[in-house]
Amino acid sequence: MNGSDSHRRAAVLGSPIAHSLSPALHRAAYGELGLGDWSYDRFDVDEAGLAGFVEGLGPEWAGLSLTMPLKRAVIPLLDEVGETAASIETVNTLVFTDDGRRVGDNTDVPGMVAALREHGIEQVGSAAVLGAGATASSALAALARVCTGEVVVYVRSAARAAEMRRWGERLGVAVRTADWADAAEALRAPLVIATTPAGATDDLSRAVPERPAVLFDVLYEPWPTALAARWSAYGGAVVSGLDLLVHQAVLQVERMTGRGPAPVDAMRKAGEAALAARTA
Repeated sequence: MNGSDSHRRAAVLGSPIAHSLSPALHRAAYGELGLGDWSYDRFDVDEAGLAGFVEGLGPEWAGLSLTMPLKRAVIPLLDEVGETAASIETVNTLVFTDDGRRVGDNTDVPGMVAALREHGIEQVGSAAVLGAGATASSALAALARVCTGEVVVYVRSAARAAEMRRWGERLGVAVRTADWADAAEALRAPLVIATTPAGATDDLSRAVPERPAVLFDVLYEPWPTALAARWSAYGGAVVSGLDLLVHQAVLQVERMTGRGPAPVDAMRKAGEAALAARTA
């Protein structure tokens, strides 16, 4: 941290950003930690405006959460990039140090691992990933920590398949790619991580096996997804996108404030309340 302990600021940046639950989560944490002088806001900032925004911040700023499309655009603005963020070239957390340096890291990856562990998943022998976007690379980095065997990534194009294999080589994960047309086969894996946009896995819900294992669906709105609902109905364990959002935010709060442990339960309740308010 830099500056005094009073009137500290943090925020989430991205575009679009109005949907972000981060303010609810971080503000709940500040309340529980007794950080009454801290504030956390959201700002709609695109790639073109990022450098100017960061340059204009004063010493009261402790850190920034970054969402799309800024997770890679921020890297040239940093003085230091943590090992996890560097491994997938994706930064979602910027912390301003006491001496004014900008340190970037990624809390999505350890957040995924923490969310799995919260549900009792410490290690699996194999896994499947649905999709091949930015979140899929984070999933592979998380699987490097919990999966001892092969990871099959189901993709829609040869270019995406090649990219996922490259990420596997870089992260030390045994990646095999398969065509999206065969994605129903993924559902029999000990751990399935769905990284696709809303609606993309709805048709797969009809293929959920009678005794499914673990599904980690990174979406949180709308929730449950058709796939998660069918999975739960068949008795399978489901880790949600809200679980991920909470656990990555826990790490952000701790790193930005220097205080901890961050209040997981209070942050989750705040996220649930914010989501419920949208559908009320």
